[in-house]
Amino acid sequence: MKISRKVQRGFIHATLVSAALALGSISASADTIGKCEVTGTKGESTFKAAQAGQLTVVTNLPSPGWWNGDTAETIADGYEYCFAANIAHRAGFDKVNVVNVPFDAIVAARVKDFDLALAQISITDARKKVVDFSIPYFSSDIGVVVKKGTTVNSESIKQMRVGVKQATTGAQFITDKVKPASVKVFPDSAGLFAALMAGQIDVAVHDTSIVLGQAAQSKGKLEVAGQYLELPPKDRTCSGLRLRADELARRLIS
Repeated sequence: MKISRKVQRGFIHATLVSAALALGSISASADTIGKCEVTGTKGESTFKAAQAGQLTVVTNLPSPGWWNGDTAETIADGYEYCFAANIAHRAGFDKVNVVNVPFDAIVAARVKDFDLALAQISITDARKKVVDFSIPYFSSDIGVVVKKGTTVNSESIKQMRVGVKQATTGAQFITDKVKPASVKVFPDSAGLFAALMAGQIDVAVHDTSIVLGQAAQSKGKLEVAGQYLELPPKDRTCSGLRLRADELARRLIS
C-alpha cells in the first residue's frame, strides 16, 4: 500500500499578510511582460495595487521552471511569473515587481505591501486561518530527489538523512508519516539542494514539480527517485515510493 500526499495549490491575496522585502521589477512591451506573452484585454479587471502602476508579487527563490532566475532582478519567465504577467496585463499594468521573501513568512502572514503571493503554496486548513487563497490552479504531490546513483525506496528512506524545506507540507508529511531516523530542516530550497549536492543529506523531499526542475538544472548530478502518489483514503496506511525519474517525467508531461 502507498500513502497519498497530493495537494492543491493556489495563490495568496495580499489582504491578510505582513514583513521585509527584496525587490526586482521587469518592464513590458505592448504584448509581453518580461519574456511572457500576455493575452486578454489590458485593464479589463482593475484594482488598487500595493505600489502604483505595477503588480507586486511575493515568492520564494530559487524555483526553476516556476521563476527562472536566482534573484528577483533576473526573473523574466517561468510558469508562475508568466501567470503573474497575465494578471498584471489584465489589471492594466506593464510591470511585474518580484519580491523574494522566506516561504514561512508567506504562509504565516508575515509579509506586507504586495498584491499576491505565488510560490507553489499548498492550500491547507491551517493556512486558511491566516491568509486568503485563490481557487486552486494546480495539484502536486511530494517528490524525492537524490544524487545520481543513490538507491532509495519506501523502507531505506527511513534509515537515511532526509532534508526538507521549512514550513512546507512536505516537511510535515516526512515528520508525521515517513518518520525517518534523521530529518534536517532548511529555511529555503537553495540550502536544501546545496546540502544534497554536498553530501550533508542523502535525500531531499519537496514538491515533485520543484524537484524535477532542480534535477534538470543539475546537469545529471541529481535525479528524481520517485514520488508519494495519490491513493484512495482507505489505502492511506503506510508510506511508499513509486516510479523512477524517466517514468515520473513522462507522466507529468503527458
